[in-house]
Amino acid sequence: MSPQETAVVESIKPMDLDYHALNALLNLYDEDGRIQFDKDRMAARQYFLQHVNQNTVFFHNLREKLNYLVENNYYEPEVLEPYEFEFIKALFKRAYAHKFRFKTFLGAYKYYTSYTLKTFDGSRYLERFEDRVCMVALTLAAGDKELAENLVDEIMSGRFQPATPTFLNSGKAQRGEPVSCFLLRIEDNMESIGRAINSALQLSKRGGGVALLLSNLREAGAPIKKIENQSSGVIPVMKLLEDSFSYANQLGARQGAGAVYLNAHHPDIMSFLDTKRENADEKIRIKTLSLGVVIPDITFDLARRNDDMYLFSPYDVERIYGKPFGDISVTELYDEMVEDDRIRKTKINARQFFQTLAEVQFESGYPYIMYEDTVNRANPIEGRINMSNLCSEIFQVNTPSTYHEDLTYEEIGEDISCNLGSLNIAMTMDSPDFAQTIETSIRGLTAVTEQTSIDSVPSIRVGNEASRAIGLGQMNLHGYLGREHIYYGSEEGLDFTNAYFAAVMYQAIRASNKIARERGTTFGGFETSEYASGTFFDRYDPAEFAPTTEKVKQIFAESSIETPSAEDWAQLKADVMKYGLYNRNLQAVPPTGSISYINNSTSSIHPIASQIEIRKEGKIGRVYYPAPHLDNENRAYFQDAYEVGYEKVIDTYAVATKYVDQGLSLTLFFKDTVTTRDINRAQIYAWRKGIKSLYYIRLRQMALEGTEIEGCVSCTL
Repeated sequence: MSPQETAVVESIKPMDLDYHALNALLNLYDEDGRIQFDKDRMAARQYFLQHVNQNTVFFHNLREKLNYLVENNYYEPEVLEPYEFEFIKALFKRAYAHKFRFKTFLGAYKYYTSYTLKTFDGSRYLERFEDRVCMVALTLAAGDKELAENLVDEIMSGRFQPATPTFLNSGKAQRGEPVSCFLLRIEDNMESIGRAINSALQLSKRGGGVALLLSNLREAGAPIKKIENQSSGVIPVMKLLEDSFSYANQLGARQGAGAVYLNAHHPDIMSFLDTKRENADEKIRIKTLSLGVVIPDITFDLARRNDDMYLFSPYDVERIYGKPFGDISVTELYDEMVEDDRIRKTKINARQFFQTLAEVQFESGYPYIMYEDTVNRANPIEGRINMSNLCSEIFQVNTPSTYHEDLTYEEIGEDISCNLGSLNIAMTMDSPDFAQTIETSIRGLTAVTEQTSIDSVPSIRVGNEASRAIGLGQMNLHGYLGREHIYYGSEEGLDFTNAYFAAVMYQAIRASNKIARERGTTFGGFETSEYASGTFFDRYDPAEFAPTTEKVKQIFAESSIETPSAEDWAQLKADVMKYGLYNRNLQAVPPTGSISYINNSTSSIHPIASQIEIRKEGKIGRVYYPAPHLDNENRAYFQDAYEVGYEKVIDTYAVATKYVDQGLSLTLFFKDTVTTRDINRAQIYAWRKGIKSLYYIRLRQMALEGTEIEGCVSCTL
């Protein structure tokens, strides 16, 4: 810092500044070259003194407050009715006894901007953080007092954080659904396309983002009713969907957002990618819709051999094989389909496909990539996974619906809801009872599935009721590793990741098995799953669960966490085979955004983008956010993602992936010297390491201001 800047800083009296100016001091070192973390904590306090306290509605007591909020249609009375007032009062007292304080200005600002209940004109606050936590706990517990108390403890301690839709909406009378996002199939007929557009509107109005499968749609130029060159392909459907999402939003609180997935061997794949090019014609340009590509193993094999890759007509494939294109394995049937003259096909060079893929990612960050065969090899449920969601971490089996001409259902298939919440790894490692932390989180997320019934989209309702699928996520891995003086991606870092995720998997399955035993039922399709046969458990050697490095051994020895022994694993296998599981899917690691800020966590399990992140927040402008658990003594352990490099990020995710039944949202970070060849190398490295999907490609020049790439409004928020 220059002498002039030092003089300016020394002349400032912090309490003379407002919260925004105090927060900005994070971006100026003090005279000793140290980050001024204390100024950000002061900014958080000033935010309450100068803004929050002055704009919060005052009530004399809790009874007066609840009566007012119910009578004026702010709270749902049904949430409070199962409890007597004395219990509710004790629960609120329990929450306030945690003496919660936001650790950063941005955490406080995010909460009061995006989550807390406000008067209908938006000018005044009606809740503190503790109030919101209590309403979430009362809603999810649905009369179960013990669960309500446990949820308050887990959320207030920062160990468990429900996803934005749950945390934002629970208990409110004017609300959307508590679900993060949805996945919908589209079949190759006009009835299904029409239903999908209507469903996208209905779901955007009620909940988070919507992803749709396009792989089954016939290509441009395909016949309709045997008349050649009639189909317009997938691009016009994408345009219709984009317009639908731009129109619908959730009470103005969350903009509608969508993603579409297409198989790499669909004949429209190159046109699909071209929609995101910077110089794309406006007739085909897709501005706000997110793109994902489903890539089977055969595509990589063809590129390795520098062969052409064939693209197959979905219309013909469904006619020949009796099932939609998205439900077949292209890898298994590739040679057979190439030789079958009844299937129309075109070809492109496989390496040129990957080159185009990298070019488009370089320009736009899209498309997401789903490694289809890797995903399906890991899938313990009967059926095929053919798509993902807006944040590329949801992998569940879906089934098709059929329709009458008036668009009513002939047969209702199963589409997918994302019921998410995340653990703060640092706080979970500090938990006095790790098993209870996991069980409480599983029960809370299960309540989200059970309290959601979206009748406007019956396939979503049917799928949710059958699967009761949840996605317990993780965040703050880098924050925790830095706190413990462990480098991200190091031998110790990978060792910790392995042991931690193994322990979470064990406790999550154990909790779901306990619920199944209590309720005497299992998820739909359990009998044909690898859980029922026991083969799921045979994939793992319990000897590999335990930590191997001395530092990580010591960390686990000092915690409440025990990695499962061979005896534990064998007993769990026997219990699951006998009593089943209540939830078809249990884990998924989303990118996490706003919930990371209010929870003081590094996002998801990837490295930080910057030690001091710079964000642009609405009217307030620039806001500075210090990496959680960063201090002036451990800064060396907080290398940013661009310095860490994609190999260590992929290595870390590859270790965690083994223990997560769904996926992990994985963003790759590259310096501004990156080439498309480097991006291709990263894609191939990820595939070889067993990664299931890639989310954004992020280049350093995209992040000069420290802001996130916009896109996943469902899981990052």
